[in-house]
Parts: sequence; C-alpha cells; structure tokens
Amino acid sequence: MLIPRFRRRLNPPTIFFVLSVYFCLAPPLPPVWGAQPPAKPSVAYGVISNAVTPLWVAQEQGLFRKYGLDPDLVFIIAGTATQAMLAGQVPFGLLAITHVANAVAAGGDLTMVLSFFNTLDYLFVSQASIKSVEELKGKKVAIGTPSGLPGLMTFMVLDHFGLNPKRDNIVLSQIGSVPARMAALRAGSVEATSLPPELAQEIAREGFNVLFDAAKENIPFQGTGLVMSRKLMKSNPQLAENVVKALTEAVAFIHIPSNRRTVEGILAKYMKLNKPELIQEAYQSMLKALPRKPCPTLKGTGLVLKLMAQYGINPKAAQLQTDDVVDMSPCMQLDESGFIDRLYQGR
Repeated sequence: MLIPRFRRRLNPPTIFFVLSVYFCLAPPLPPVWGAQPPAKPSVAYGVISNAVTPLWVAQEQGLFRKYGLDPDLVFIIAGTATQAMLAGQVPFGLLAITHVANAVAAGGDLTMVLSFFNTLDYLFVSQASIKSVEELKGKKVAIGTPSGLPGLMTFMVLDHFGLNPKRDNIVLSQIGSVPARMAALRAGSVEATSLPPELAQEIAREGFNVLFDAAKENIPFQGTGLVMSRKLMKSNPQLAENVVKALTEAVAFIHIPSNRRTVEGILAKYMKLNKPELIQEAYQSMLKALPRKPCPTLKGTGLVLKLMAQYGINPKAAQLQTDDVVDMSPCMQLDESGFIDRLYQGR
C-alpha cells in the first residue's frame, strides 16, 4: 500500500492526522529482525539409562535452545519408538543399533549418526539362589524386547556358557523397561535379567548375584545412539545438523571435569537415583562408555550384525553391511571441521 499524494500543501496537524489513519488501516509490516521460533521436533528415547545422558544434558543446559531447537523428549519403549519413527510420527530417536538393523532389514529408512555407547557394559544378574549361569536351565529370564540391548546381552551370555533357550527350557520373558525388569527380579517372578551397571550394582547390594560383567570382558559393541531417517537428512539438513551439534556439545559438557556435579544432578533427576554411591557409579560408568567424539563404531556395529544373524535375533542381519545401518558423515564432518575439538579447548 502506498501513501496517497496530495496536490495541495497540508499543514502539520493535517499531515499527522492523515498518517495516523493510514498506519491504523494499513496491514502490519513484516518484521525485519528477530529470531526464528525454535523448531519443536519430538525425540524418543527407548531406555532409561546413563546412555541417554547427552539428551538430558542438552535439554537441561539449554544446548538445544542454543541451536534453535525446543524438542519434546518422549520416553517410548524402544520397539514402539522404532515403529513411530518409521511411521514418520517421531523424527529423532535414541535407540540401540539392533532396532536400526531390524528396521533396515525390513526395508525401513533409519540410520544411526551418533553413538553414546561404544562398549557393552551391562551386567547379567540373578537371584541369590542362582550361583552360575548354568543353573538357569528351566528358569525364567527377563530380556525386554528380543532385539533390544538387554535381549542381545542375554543371548550373548547364554551362548558364552553353552546354553540354548529351546534346548535348556529357558523361558525368555519380554518384560520391557529397566524398572519393570528390576521389579520382576525383586518379586521373584524371574530368575535373572540384564541391567545397566549403575542399577545392577544397586541390585547386587540387595543380595542378588552378578553372573557376568560384560565390561570386564572388553566386548566391542555398538549400543545406543542418535537415529534418524536418511530422508530427513536430505529434506531438512539444517534441522538434522542442529540436533547433531546440540548432542555433540552435550557429550563434551559431560566429559569436562568441572561439570561433574551438574551432570550427576541430571543423572539423579532422570534416573531417580537418591543415593550418592549410585549417582557416582552411574557417572563413572557413563564416562567409560561415552566416546568423547561420539561417532559410531564400525567394528562394534559389525559385531552386533553378526550376533543378530548368528543367534537368530534377525537372520536378515547377515545380509546387511555396516554402512546400511550407520552413517558416519554427520559426526565425521563435525570432527574434520574442528567443531568437536573446539568444544574441549581450554577445558
């Protein structure tokens, strides 16, 4: 809209009146400055363990906001979270590589771009009456979903000791969440289960037995990481990059020693830990498993694919290559640009 021209000279009061009417009736002018409203993607996480700490830290420390994000963090059992991502309902997830492999083997579009868990550190714990893994014959074991980390850990332990669930009549109970499996163990409805180290130690102090400690066996493993679709990476590369940057900076925040108390407070809040020794154990075990440069490990991914095929978790995993389920480029680009190193400078 243009301000009308007048053929005769107007005095100041008239000019003021005309301009006042014009700006009252004119449509609002578009803003010429101001930040864009933050993007609000959903981010699902399928397990409550210290492997999810980068997500919680990014939220609590405003790192998502720093990169123009205001995500909705949603806890969904990992198998359900995977289906929600494949359906396009959730764009980002923190999932185990096994769920990515299952999705890709079925023709789905998912890939892992960051890793928050490069070593297998779960513990296999049992009732006090069970003194060895061999004594689980004819007993019940809680595994979560078959393709989840607790399930895979269980298959590895049973195979390591020469047990076969079908032959040895071992009932594998799909009790999903960590709290639910702990409750089942305490109630005596199962004889054993796999737990993250900080919670396994809590159970051990209550008199339960630790039958197998994967961390002491130094098993290479690709665990939980940031997952998204390749389609999203192509259609909205800026959103994908911002999420990757926020979580990568959260990893650096965790590793900086001066942030320890803050990180421990976040762990206590989200994992509902109220004992100092449990908080410290959760923090220390997380530091061991969390890579400073959170790129996925191809060796660990290859091992998981091999185990999935070998133990019947998903025979189609034998047809997959590591590049089918992992995309190293987002993390490698940040590393090669110096972005990750700068996060640690002077710290």
